[in-house]
Amino acid sequence: MLARRGLAGVFHGSPSFLIVQALVKIDSEAALREPSPTVFAQSLNRRISSQSDSFNANVRSLISETQSKSVVDSTPYVDIPKPLPKRKRKPLVTPIKDLICTARKVREMNQDVTERVLQRPENGLLVRRLVPVAHEVYQARNALYEGVAKLVDAIPVQACRNCSEVHIGSQGHQLKTCEGPMSCSSKNHVWRKGTVDDILVTVESFHLYDRIGRAVTHKERFMVDRLPAIIELCIQAGLDLPDYPTKRRAYPVYMVAGKIVDFEKCSPPKDSNSLDVDEDFESSDFWDSKKQPKRDERSLSTAEEIQRMAQQTLQTWEDMKSGARKLMEKYAVKTCAYCPEVQVGPKGHRARICQAHKHQLRDGQHGWQEATFDDLIPPKYVWHIRDLNGPPLENKLRKYYGMAPAVVELCVQGGATVPDDYKSMMRLDVTIPDFDEIKFVA
Repeated sequence: MLARRGLAGVFHGSPSFLIVQALVKIDSEAALREPSPTVFAQSLNRRISSQSDSFNANVRSLISETQSKSVVDSTPYVDIPKPLPKRKRKPLVTPIKDLICTARKVREMNQDVTERVLQRPENGLLVRRLVPVAHEVYQARNALYEGVAKLVDAIPVQACRNCSEVHIGSQGHQLKTCEGPMSCSSKNHVWRKGTVDDILVTVESFHLYDRIGRAVTHKERFMVDRLPAIIELCIQAGLDLPDYPTKRRAYPVYMVAGKIVDFEKCSPPKDSNSLDVDEDFESSDFWDSKKQPKRDERSLSTAEEIQRMAQQTLQTWEDMKSGARKLMEKYAVKTCAYCPEVQVGPKGHRARICQAHKHQLRDGQHGWQEATFDDLIPPKYVWHIRDLNGPPLENKLRKYYGMAPAVVELCVQGGATVPDDYKSMMRLDVTIPDFDEIKFVA
């Protein structure tokens, strides 16, 4: 009787309901047959165990099916990073607590006047396994510029005269996003024909003859050459360019009481060309295979050639990114926390050329911190369009449009396959409504 009274308050289909239902059946059968208490308990245990086992099996199968569907159907959602306010400092790559602990340990080690051995490349020697990577990144950069130059001639590119906005299409968009100093109150763009420099942003850095030596001072800022930061990173990682000589050490430097001691000044090497190469590293075959081929000056005429060049350029972009990340894991790159200035090397320069917010309080000095890949090669995001020759983008439908790096968008409009990392960013799964459908869309 108790089981029948409590049955109305139990949720149908739950384990408690199944157990109570079993009790009701057993109670009715027991009233007819009147078995002994031992037989009643055994039958009750068997029924409860069978019902619970079947319920657990159903739950496990349902969970496994749900997890398998979520793994297959889900794709990583990646959106463009929000622009940082001009008055805000860049976020730190390493947490501040870890930086404080590292600085405390270094200060304690510097108080002990003992010779401390440094690892590559902190001791001035090259990381040998990254020398081919440096050459590959340099070659990929040259191929990237060559491919983008050909695609710009074949695919229409628009650039704003008053700001850094770029749009890839036969005509510029109508989004009111112009933030330039000469922009009007309506924030409409004034378009011109775009070039390669509008697609690829170049960040320059001071060239260091000796990356272990002292930093560039403010008086030397006009005497030291500046070159793209990605090329300077390749030079410090093992690339040799005649126009930018650099010092290749034969003996490592040591740290004594916080100061660098260089024994190479006392005993210069006899043959410095073969001191930093492994015995099993065949350099002759490597240098012969890395000779720069002559550039093809022919323009792209057919759609197949444009599609082939777009796919090759997109692959070159990914190769350069992966190689640069490998180099940045070993070779330090510094950036200012307030402006886009970048310095490749273990420490930043001392030139007082910062023009960011409240630079007067710092006397123009940069606030150096660890750089990220976007600081070395800043991506320029552009609006993604579905049809290259279609109608321009409207300002009322702005929230339905996606964005992508300019290089990726240029290659995609040329016929290249959209990488998986940019599909969610470009919002390919979003249907753009018409003007008469906006009020019906949430």
